Order: sequence, then C-alpha cells, then structure tokens
Amino acid sequence: MNPTKPRPVWLILLAAGCIVGMAMGLRQVMGLYLRPVTQDLGIGREPFSNAMGLANLVWGLGAALSGAIADRYGAGRVIASAALCTLAGLVVMGMAQSSTGLMVSGVLLGLGVSGTGITALVGAVSRAVPAERRTAAIASLGMSAGIGGFLAFPYAHLLIEALGWKTSLIALAITGTAMVPMAVVLRGKPVSADGVVRTQTLPDAFREAFSLPSFWLLTTGFFVCGFHVSFYSVHLPAYVQDKGLPAWVAVWALMSVGIANIIGTWLAGKSGKYMQKRMGLSFIYFARAVLFAAIVFMPVTPVTVIGISATLGLFWLSTIPLTSSMVATFFGTGWMSMLFGFVFLSHQLGSFLGLYMAGILYDATHSYDAMWWISSGLGLIAAAFNWPIKERPVARMLVAAAE
Repeated sequence: MNPTKPRPVWLILLAAGCIVGMAMGLRQVMGLYLRPVTQDLGIGREPFSNAMGLANLVWGLGAALSGAIADRYGAGRVIASAALCTLAGLVVMGMAQSSTGLMVSGVLLGLGVSGTGITALVGAVSRAVPAERRTAAIASLGMSAGIGGFLAFPYAHLLIEALGWKTSLIALAITGTAMVPMAVVLRGKPVSADGVVRTQTLPDAFREAFSLPSFWLLTTGFFVCGFHVSFYSVHLPAYVQDKGLPAWVAVWALMSVGIANIIGTWLAGKSGKYMQKRMGLSFIYFARAVLFAAIVFMPVTPVTVIGISATLGLFWLSTIPLTSSMVATFFGTGWMSMLFGFVFLSHQLGSFLGLYMAGILYDATHSYDAMWWISSGLGLIAAAFNWPIKERPVARMLVAAAE
C-alpha cells in the first residue's frame, strides 16, 4: 500500500483544529450538567463526578490505542468511529435514569474523545510540518480546544435554559455529527513532512520510551495537569452556585478560561523558540499552584471567580504543545500519537483521581477547600518533576541525524 499523497498543510490544520475544537468543547461543558442532572435524578454529586472521572479514565486508556491506530493507518477512521461514540454518549446521558446510565455514558464519551481529541491528532499535525514549526502547529490544536470551549459554554447554557438538560444533550449530539465528514481530510497512511515512512516497530518504540528517565518525569508531571483541569471544569459551576452566585458566573468564568487558553497556548507554542520546554512547564505548574491557593483566600465574587479563571486559562492547555513536542524531541514523529497517548494516559489517571476525590470530599465535607489545597500542592510537585528533564533526542535520533 503506497502512502497517501500529502494534503496541503493548511487543510490538515484546519480540519484537525475544527475536530479538536468540537470534541473538546463537548467534553468541557459537562460541568454545566452536574447540578441539574444530580438534582433531577435525586443522586449526590459523587455518582456524576465518578461518571465523568470514568470518561476521563477511558479517554486515557483509549488514547494510546487510538494513537497507535492513527499512526499506523491514519487518523480518519479513528475520528469517525470515535465521533459516533461521542454522539451515543450524549444521547445515553440524556436518557439516563440513574447513576448506571451516567456510567455507561461516561464510557462512551471517553471512547469518543480518545479518538477526536488532541491525542489522536497530534501525530498527524506533527508529521505535516517541519520540526521547527512543530510546537506552533501543536499549539494550534490547543488554541482550537480553547475556541471550542469558548463557543460551547454559552451554546450549551442556552440549550439547557431553553430545552432542559435532557433535550439539550440531544441537540449537542446533533451538532457533533459535523466531526464525521471532517475525518475524510485526515484519512490515509501517515507520511512525515519530509516524505519518510516510519521504520521503527511498536515494541521497539515502547522499549525506547520506557527506558528514558526524562520520559517518566514528563509523564508524571502531566498527571497533575489532568487532576487540575478536570476538577476545575466539572466542579466550578457547582462551587459557584454553592457560594450563592448565579449560574451565569460559572459560564462566563469557563468561557474566560477558553479565551485565555487561546492566548496562553499560543504563547507556549512560541516560547519553545526562546527557552527550554521543561522550564516553561515548571513555570506553568508553579503558576497554577499559586492560583489554586489564592482561591481559598480571596472573596468569592463574580469579579474574582472570572478573574482567577481567566488567569488560570493562560496556563490551561498550554502544557500540551510543550509536553507533546518534547515527546517528538525525544523520539521523533514515527509513533508520535501513540507515545503521547501513553503520556496522556497519565493525564487522564490524574483526571479520574481529581474527579473521584472531589466527589468524595465534597459529599463528606460539603466543601471544596481540601481540593483547592491538594491542587496547589500537586502543582508544586509537578513543577519540581519537570525541572530536571533532559531535553534532547535519544541515541537513535542522533545517529539518524548524523547519517
């Protein structure tokens, strides 16, 4: 089978960005459903939080597999199949009558985003551009995710207000069908920007990655990123209303995260030219630690909630271009989606733990204070883990470059 003729870079980036924006937007709005779903079904917050945690865990487990398939055969079929899972997950949640239905929905949503999110597309984007443009190209995916969230939050909020939470999920599913035809652009066997087809085998790629200490430091730090973003995005709407503020405050706060994320991710993509990526990651995690601690001490008003959210948005998905491009620096782009998928599994384990702990601690204490402090402490730990990373290619890459 001959490699498919490369498509224009702009078309690949546009299609990938639209798919990621829609997929991540649909994922991020789930926090808006926490209160209406749990109140209507008469259950605590723990079951809903666990369902979203399960979605993140399945997302992580499926990311490496989806990435390996996309690296081997192309991202098109992965995207189309995963998009259908996302649509099914939204419909099942809308029909849920108990926590069991929410868990089934969580599994389907996790499978869906594992093949339509950044992890499945990072390899296709990385291979489409030269090495010097790689970080910026990957940053465009993170920016697309921010734009998706910015548009999805008011859209979902209006649908919930106008149609009720159940019917609004059906409307979101109908909207998500747009991902399927976009997958056509990304079909075909992967080829790198220089026309080289991968020669390294999958087992060799795993052995090489698992023997590199810096890969493990990077992977461990990314665990904290998942803990932070999932807890904040899912539980902020409930936290805001618990403090007596209207629901629109959380909508605007999460929209501000999306807007600021566009700026922060763009800056992260540019920063790779001027400083080592490990330093950028350490700074991001340290800044998050400060912001989470600030939440405990600052008064809860619309201005402070939206202001902190906007600042946090600068450090939201800005970890992705730095983390994923460092994987490419270590190992090249041959198995890029698969290896970043493994790193992302750590991210999703953090997401699962963050949501699981938030649900349990809130139902036990009726407060999120412990979670703010835990999030702050983990930010400091992640900053420390990223600092000693050695940002250089493995021996195989150096030998290939010398030939």
